[in-house]
Amino acid sequence: MRAAAINLRALPEQRDLIDHAANLLGKNRSDFMLEASCERAQAVLLDQVFFSLNTEQFQKFTEMLDAPPESNEGLKKLMAVKTPWDNG
Repeated sequence: MRAAAINLRALPEQRDLIDHAANLLGKNRSDFMLEASCERAQAVLLDQVFFSLNTEQFQKFTEMLDAPPESNEGLKKLMAVKTPWDNG
């Protein structure tokens, strides 16, 4: 049983469009909307952590990762800060 409610307002045309699509798939409006929303949410989250490269792009990417870092004053300052758990 679902425990959390999600309420939203839509234009009648939007509701009718959703209902029509849901009916074509044999689903009710709530199931259709929840499934569509979850699919979109997963896609957004995956876009934040996954990317695809062809062979040439992957080679350039790994070369950049393997290259020594450029001098960066901000990074030097950050790395010089003692951590709270460092007793030395």
